[in-house]
Amino acid sequence: MLKPTIALVAATLAAATSSFSFANDSSAELATGGLIFIRNENVEMRSEDLTISAKEISVRYRFFNKSDKDVTVLVAFPMPEIKVEGPDDNFSLPTEDPVNLLAFTTVVNGRPAPTKVEQRVHAAGLDRTQLLRDLGIPLAPHLQATNEALDKLPRAKWDDLLHVGLADVEQYDVGKGMEDHLVPRWELQTTFYWEQTFRAKAETVVEHRYKPSVGASVQTALGSPTAVQEDWYDDYREKYCLDKEFYTAVERARREARSQYGAPYSEERIEYILKTGANWSGPIKEFRLVIDKGDVSSLVSFCGDGIKKISPTQFEMKKTDFTPDSDLSVLILKRLRK
Repeated sequence: MLKPTIALVAATLAAATSSFSFANDSSAELATGGLIFIRNENVEMRSEDLTISAKEISVRYRFFNKSDKDVTVLVAFPMPEIKVEGPDDNFSLPTEDPVNLLAFTTVVNGRPAPTKVEQRVHAAGLDRTQLLRDLGIPLAPHLQATNEALDKLPRAKWDDLLHVGLADVEQYDVGKGMEDHLVPRWELQTTFYWEQTFRAKAETVVEHRYKPSVGASVQTALGSPTAVQEDWYDDYREKYCLDKEFYTAVERARREARSQYGAPYSEERIEYILKTGANWSGPIKEFRLVIDKGDVSSLVSFCGDGIKKISPTQFEMKKTDFTPDSDLSVLILKRLRK
């Protein structure tokens, strides 16, 4: 009975995955989040301590089983759904690992959790995982090794993959002139999972960490004299809660650099799914968020209230009896070096 549940969890989180087309100097971020626990009324979250930076996301949960009996529930961590829809797609993944895409690790009460992993491939809404396995094709559609394996397939197999929407044909040059190549067009869902027992009348500490998918642009267009006229400008302002202080710092940097275009910063963008934390017995009793901008010369903006600076690069937000009702978007501007 685990597989249908895992597929549902993966599909729910994948729906929040960013999917945009960017220029060659940019990469798109993919939304990630925390662990998903099948709801149980006897298990409450006493605290969640979340730290987000461009290098790592780490979360520490403290749970308490308030019943007189042990409770065992399914725990899952869905990776973002991966799908290459065209030659211009350029999304950000921090590793080349075909399975553990985000270098995910987790421990329970200080010991590694006994995680398993499920990977499923879909095209046109149908599961085609076994077909690719039978052909010896890697399941990760974004890796060069997958393209190379597709190229080695006999031509007689091409139509089989084209017919079910698993692949497309593109022309490009790999040193022999323009040639036809089979390229992947399927969706990959990857979910790590395990069954966790919460002891009766006891606290359980679950910690996990991974490398985020960080969207990037070589230079920001913020600060450009024409930025306010662009379609994306209002979206940025609302999504990252850009305020007057932030705009002033960006404009000051642009003037000092004597730039006619954007300010002298590159962009890093992180999407974190907070709403999956709203499936407990009651709200999160103590929630703490720390955003680390990484460098003292960087600028950072995200939505929240009661935010305070706790170090030269870190900003903290605390909540009590917290029920997340929205997700989190973080924008980091890194100063360009001369």
